[in-house]
Amino acid sequence: MGAHLPRLAVTAGEPAGIGAELLIRLAASTLAVDLVAITDRTLLERAAARCGTLIELTDDDGSMQTQRRPGTLRLHHIPLAVAEVPGQPDPRNARHVLATLAEAADGCMAGRYDAVVTAPLQKSSINEAGIRFSGHTEFFAERAHADVVMMLASPELRVALATTHLPLAAVSAAITRESLTRTLRIVHAELRLKFGIAEPRVAVLGLNPHAGESGHLGHEEIDTLIPVLDTLRGEGMHLLGPLPADTAFVPAQRLHYDAVLAMYHDQALPVLKSEAFDRTVNLTLGLPFIRTSVDHGTALDLAGSGKADPASLMAATRMAMDLVARREHAA
Repeated sequence: MGAHLPRLAVTAGEPAGIGAELLIRLAASTLAVDLVAITDRTLLERAAARCGTLIELTDDDGSMQTQRRPGTLRLHHIPLAVAEVPGQPDPRNARHVLATLAEAADGCMAGRYDAVVTAPLQKSSINEAGIRFSGHTEFFAERAHADVVMMLASPELRVALATTHLPLAAVSAAITRESLTRTLRIVHAELRLKFGIAEPRVAVLGLNPHAGESGHLGHEEIDTLIPVLDTLRGEGMHLLGPLPADTAFVPAQRLHYDAVLAMYHDQALPVLKSEAFDRTVNLTLGLPFIRTSVDHGTALDLAGSGKADPASLMAATRMAMDLVARREHAA
């Protein structure tokens, strides 16, 4: 008998999207991982039929597995309010979606799961149900009472975000010395803890074009970014910047850092997704558990076709497995 497989909780996300079909494709793979789907049994059965894939579903009893046959999937059943209609999110299922996230987070914190992997959800559908919701990252942060940072990572590049799902007009006010200091401390600590980088090098992007050009194109760099970077450098952190975003990603620059901290969502993510869309993984840094996710949305136009590409969910699962293995090796 060998060591037990990592137990990964996998949520299916928006029932009307492609999440359940991706999960079926993942279960059909040969990955050596104990997959526990947190969703509705009939949703998975219908998704398997659409994919033309045979899946053996068994209720999760919490036991450890040393091997998994392709095409098998353990299940923590959380029922839908109403049956899904592919491509048409129904706000009546919003509480089902949130219940799956709560079980995944609580199960990780209780030790029932080694990590959580999330399929995409539809934020608008949850908000239309009258529930204020801005995303997975914020939900897990509140559930775990943790300060968190969103990071997207491919094999070639890691990008963390100083702000996440905010209107562009609100970004400048959201970046304070306190918030930036907290974010950089989390990124630095998690690069060491989760990725095993002993002395992380972090490139920090300026907020304004040309990183403010000495105050001629904005004062955020002078008033906020530079003082924070100077203070943290004094504590021994290796920080580059603030760097102009338009040149920070050229190959010569990438040799000098292990991760980038961007000031807002669309400042750096288009670079990452344009070159590694199907290999990019969304991570939440700062949580007391490992959480990875796909880097794409619910693809409502593909839902029900059985043709959605599982590459990003596979990448998220592999990264979760790697992070679990590194954590256990370091323990």
